[in-house]
Amino acid sequence: MKPGIHPAYGPVVFRDSASGTAFLTRSTMTSPKTIEWEDGRTYPVVDVEISSASHPFYTGTARVMDTAGRVERFERRYGAR
Repeated sequence: MKPGIHPAYGPVVFRDSASGTAFLTRSTMTSPKTIEWEDGRTYPVVDVEISSASHPFYTGTARVMDTAGRVERFERRYGAR
């Protein structure tokens, strides 16, 4: 890799605004806002709208689409032409 062309990669806290959870990870994202983490250090914080802590697919609250019922209803209406 060429030196000097890649963004800085460091620890960042991502805070989910929907559920209020936060997690510390490494990223190239930066933010002027900071937060003091559990280890006593200060890290940049990035607020996100949704994460795995609040997304319906990961939390198990996702609705299952009734695709078989839709196909049957379509065939009843328009028949096998």
